[in-house]
Amino acid sequence: MASDSAIEWTDATWNPVSGCTKVSPGCKFCYAERLTKRFGQRDFTDVTLHPDRLDLPLRWRGPRMIFVNSMSDLFHERVPFDFIDQVFATMDRASHHVFQVLTKRPDRMVEWHGKHDGGRPVSAHVWLGVSVESASYAWRVDRLRQVDVPVRFISAEPLLGPLASSLNLAGISWVISGGESGGAASRALVEQTATGWRPRAKAVQWVRDLRDGCAAAGVAFFHKQWGGPRPTSGGRILDGRECSDYPANRTATCTEARR
Repeated sequence: MASDSAIEWTDATWNPVSGCTKVSPGCKFCYAERLTKRFGQRDFTDVTLHPDRLDLPLRWRGPRMIFVNSMSDLFHERVPFDFIDQVFATMDRASHHVFQVLTKRPDRMVEWHGKHDGGRPVSAHVWLGVSVESASYAWRVDRLRQVDVPVRFISAEPLLGPLASSLNLAGISWVISGGESGGAASRALVEQTATGWRPRAKAVQWVRDLRDGCAAAGVAFFHKQWGGPRPTSGGRILDGRECSDYPANRTATCTEARR
């Protein structure tokens, strides 16, 4: 558990569930798996519910942006809908916070929303997002649009290929981009081709295209990192600027940078 976070686009993390299993190429060098192994905890594939953590956000008096389940996926198949209900009940009660829920399992999110939650609108202070690492997974955004929620977002991290032309940003409020960190085979978008990592020139254009597409659609854009052996290895500067927009502040401050 963490009352604060080093993740650039959030303030804190809350993990009422821990453990996960891999579902797509973006999972290959999962940071949550590395952390689990580093600290000698249970096997990462052991998806575990933590009812004792459910009320934690209610104890945080000051308003925060809270990333829900940074060490898991709330909509994992092994997380019962009844427990998901309890997580959402806590978020509804803690309306002084903003909650950011990110999943690679949007089909199950849609199923929960339609069958278990009755299709009711999700509270405005609860943002729902999907991870989209490449064009092959752009379909996750279509599933996200099936959920009645005021703020929908996309995490294109790790960005594994060109994506902008495959994204339909209708109904999307926020896009986060980021390079890969950790794992020798394809650590980042900033290293030499000879190592097997993705060349910087292509990666920069992939991110530029996302930035420009967001600007054209009026969608907030946040470039989190270029990646490398560590998340901060490559910095986060794009064309001389940091792109740090949020849904409530769609100023697209980074679009004035020189191409």
